[in-house]
Order: sequence, then C-alpha cells, then structure tokens
Amino acid sequence: MPEKRSHQRPSHSRAQIRSRSSRAQLQFPVSRVDRFLRQGHYAQRLASGAPVFLAAVLEYLTAEILELAGSAARENQKSRIAPRHVQLAVRNDAELNQLFGHVTISQGGVLPPIRSELLQTTNKTCSSQSHVGHPLTHSMKAK
Repeated sequence: MPEKRSHQRPSHSRAQIRSRSSRAQLQFPVSRVDRFLRQGHYAQRLASGAPVFLAAVLEYLTAEILELAGSAARENQKSRIAPRHVQLAVRNDAELNQLFGHVTISQGGVLPPIRSELLQTTNKTCSSQSHVGHPLTHSMKAK
C-alpha cells in the first residue's frame, strides 16, 4: 500500500512572496505590463525596470485624469464621473490636451465656446463705461 505523501511547501514562506507591483508600491500590475510588452514584440530585449516604469507612468496619468475629472464632476454637482467630465478635464489641462490631441472620447461632447467679449477686460473700457447710463450719475449732475 503506497504511503500518502503530505504536500510540503517550498522553503520560503508566504510572507516573503511579494509581487513586483507591491515592491514598487504601485496599484497597476507590473507583471501584466511586462507580459504585454513581451507579447507585443516592441524590442528584442526588455530591461527588468521597463515594465515597472511604464506601470508607474500609467498609474500617474490615470490618477491625474481621475482627479481632474472628479473636480469637474463636483463642479457640475454630480457624484459620478461621466465621459463628459473626463473630456472637460483633459481639454482644460494644457499638457493633457497635448497628449490626448488626436483622441476622441466617446460621449464626451465638446468644450463650450467662450465669447471673445467676455475674455477682454481692459481698464479703459471699464472706467469709461462705468458712469455712462448709470441713473444715479445723471441725477446727481442734474442737482
């Protein structure tokens, strides 16, 4: 009768096993990015730090976009981030707009146009027009 063997664990304990994402203190999966880089055949050789760096960059960009989109949602009195909020966040930030220049965000809409009259504020027009047509100014001059 054959003896039952107990499955022995490897010499290293479970506490010592840490993923590359946890070692890099990232939320994005470093191993998955590594697999995609290798399967994509972007280069013959791949450094061990390349997927870590790429995962960190992707995590940073995602956090930046989500922070700006959350602010846009809060300005519109919404509790959920919609594609419209992502569009507003990306298009109102100069660097993200340059990065996503040729990207179409589905259901994002367009930025509302700002009239040129609202952008021009000069001291001459404000000071000369401040008393014109004001009813109190004319009544004071009449007395």
